[in-house]
Amino acid sequence: MRLIDELDDLYDHYLRRIDAAVEADDVALAERLAQAYEDDAVQLMAEREGLTSMLPLTPQARPASALRRMVDRLRSRVAA
Repeated sequence: MRLIDELDDLYDHYLRRIDAAVEADDVALAERLAQAYEDDAVQLMAEREGLTSMLPLTPQARPASALRRMVDRLRSRVAA
């Protein structure tokens, strides 16, 4: 399987779980899942590219994923 296909599957998996957390009004869980997605995606890419020696990445070294940005928007709506 190609890396992009594995990443797409991983994204879909976490998106379903985040959607369920949001439906249950559990934004904290959605936030943890978004972080878990980022961690798993970085780990998968590092393993496939033979770059695990570069792990762990510092939070400042990587941009927020689409799932992280979505959860951040949800969190701000809930806080308002």
